[in-house]
This record gives sequence, C-alpha cells and structure tokens, in this order.
Amino acid sequence: MMDPRRQFGNDGEDLATIYLQKKGYCILERQWRCVYGEIDVICEQDAEVVFVEVKSRHDDTYGYPEDAVTPAKRKHLAACADEYLALHNRTEDSWRVDVIAIEFDQDPPNLVHIEAIDV
Repeated sequence: MMDPRRQFGNDGEDLATIYLQKKGYCILERQWRCVYGEIDVICEQDAEVVFVEVKSRHDDTYGYPEDAVTPAKRKHLAACADEYLALHNRTEDSWRVDVIAIEFDQDPPNLVHIEAIDV
C-alpha cells in the first residue's frame, strides 16, 4: 500500500500532466530523480524543455501550494534541470521551470500554472 501523502502527490501530478498535455506539451519524464532531488514533470513545448514542480494542498492550512516552492527548492530544481540537460545532451539555452499549484478543496480542483519562475 502506498503512503497516503505520496498518493496525494501522485494525484496532483496526474492532474498536472493531463492539463499540460491538453495545452500541447509533450511529456518526457515523470518523477525524474538525480542526486540533487526530483523533478515532478519534465516536458517540452515549442522546443523548450520545461521542468515542472507540482504542489498540491487539501486546504489552505499551510498556505497556498506555490508558497512551498522556497528559495532552497528553487536551487534544487535548477541543479536537477542542469543535470537532466547534461545527461540527455541537451545543451540548449531554451529551458524554464514552471510551478503548477493545485488546491483540492474545490470541485473541480483549482489549478494555477505559473510559468518561468526564477531559479
């Protein structure tokens, strides 16, 4: 049996992936891991590699989901992105990090896509 927190995270990533596909993104990887951490979704849009951090919340007890992408988390995301690009011989300058924040206390869940965060 999967840890309920991990399952909740997977549910958020599933919703984010469906959203991205509907927007025309090509999904390359999910839950890609390296020594620096994990990227939830790696996709491509118009030849740009997009690294997506998905944050989900049941309610606002701990603030908005996007607030959980702290400066330390941003550094980890940038390091993971650099590692992914190097391992896949993708040296292009065209990449970015997005955040998808999902609030499950609404029906349907509220999804906010924040493009090109500072890392």
